[in-house]
Amino acid sequence: MIKNVFLIALFVMLSIPCKSQEAIHKSPKLVVGIVVDQMRYDYLTRFYNRFCDGGFKRMITNGYNCKNNHFNYVPTYTGPGHTSVYTGTTPQNHGIISNHWYDKFSKKMVYCANDPSVKPVGSDSEMEQMSPHRMKTTSVADQNRLHTQLKGKTIGIAIKDRGAILPAGHTANGAYWFRGKDEGKWITSTYYRNELPEWVKKFNASGKAASYFKVWDTKEDIKTYTESGKDLNTFERGFEGKETATFPYDLRKLKKANEGYDLIKSTAFGNSLTADFAIEAIDGEALGADEVTDFLTISFSSTDYVGHNFGVNSKEVQDTYLRLDADIERLLNKLDQKVGKGQYTVFLTADHGAVHVPLYLQSIKIPAGYFDSKVFEEKVRSYVKEVFKADNLIENISNNQIFFDYKELINNAIDAEKLQKSIAHFILQENQVDKVFTRSQLESVEYTSGIARLIQKGFNQKRSGDVVVIMDPATISYSKTGSTHGSGMIYDTHAPLLFFGHGIKKGSTTQKTKITDIAPTISALLGITFPNGATGDVLSFVIQ
Repeated sequence: MIKNVFLIALFVMLSIPCKSQEAIHKSPKLVVGIVVDQMRYDYLTRFYNRFCDGGFKRMITNGYNCKNNHFNYVPTYTGPGHTSVYTGTTPQNHGIISNHWYDKFSKKMVYCANDPSVKPVGSDSEMEQMSPHRMKTTSVADQNRLHTQLKGKTIGIAIKDRGAILPAGHTANGAYWFRGKDEGKWITSTYYRNELPEWVKKFNASGKAASYFKVWDTKEDIKTYTESGKDLNTFERGFEGKETATFPYDLRKLKKANEGYDLIKSTAFGNSLTADFAIEAIDGEALGADEVTDFLTISFSSTDYVGHNFGVNSKEVQDTYLRLDADIERLLNKLDQKVGKGQYTVFLTADHGAVHVPLYLQSIKIPAGYFDSKVFEEKVRSYVKEVFKADNLIENISNNQIFFDYKELINNAIDAEKLQKSIAHFILQENQVDKVFTRSQLESVEYTSGIARLIQKGFNQKRSGDVVVIMDPATISYSKTGSTHGSGMIYDTHAPLLFFGHGIKKGSTTQKTKITDIAPTISALLGITFPNGATGDVLSFVIQ
């Protein structure tokens, strides 16, 4: 009797339909990753009251705002930044240690996205031979492609080639970047395809890029731009052919003296052109059109060009962000219309921040300065030659790193660790040098906090140098106008992180989060395997 009751109960349980996988875990139709090049976190707060309701504000009020988000490595450059966002790890693992770096094996400088084995598509320029082959790990977009048996699409878009290529990963269906100069076209390479798709050809032929050769004036009355400094000052570079770096800028008149279409890249209109192209891609690639999750990675590169030229406190930067806000609103509206509200997920972050122009900081009595890297290199080479009585022990000095020639060390019977220590001690005596780390230190000790931890996370055993130099705060090796980045200081590491849309809670936190947490969090949201080198954590408080 008991046995019969048990069998009946078991039969009833087995007869109840199991919850489908879709019911347990429903992924968005489309994930849109937005990286704003050189966006400091405080741009969100500084310009907040000037933003429209449908752009940044919509993402903040209806999504999740991680207010204390940081890069957890050095150097904070574009190539490593984009790669770390999408791989969930740092240069220590993914291998993109800078935009350009010295390759110890080929004995030359290499570019993070350059690939001589491929050809450009859409341009005849040999400068456009690009692919993600130097990136050693997978991206979250790669993992989505693997999870969906390659059914989920991935499209990468940015004015900068590296901003399009590295986020999209190794398996992308397409990555498109903007060729300026006298061409003004969106292009790709044979890594992805042998011919531009029809929708890209149509866009290039539309004259949209050329339409931005117009007057760049402030979006609103410049007198109301009280969140930024004076328009006329000595801290900005400006454009060739215009005497002052002040609004307005007649781009048609300035075109010839400023490398043609490259001028558009260096204004707020470069972001508008990127948004135009991304919106066209949603239709052209039918992104988010079915239940299989697609990826669209977008990088707004022009914010970086404007920041480098005019500085973080400029009217030009403020206007660029007010216009970007409107472009993001256009993009979200397109996603609402094409994919459907609640059917897509967006995250927005940056690839690095930026420092205030040191000359400006000095003018208000804040310690800052300029580091002469050429003089520094001459001093180091002279010191090594004098002390070790040998030439050519140093093979290269770049990216604040010193590379040894190990063949010369062997030929001269010089111990590498002894040379590291000697150079480090010498460099520390230099003005404007704050700290020095050697390869031996970085390989033998695990640092748990501070700048040492950031250096170690950015140090790749195979690709990095033998001595790493850290300069004083707000001290840069750059022109005396405009802003730059690359350090482990807060102004370079503190970046926005917003999540919005399908599967995302509403809220905010001041808990510290890391740039490497983004890819694992999106992976968890999608129910897919993390990128194969991921070291970040899932931000579980973000996900519904």
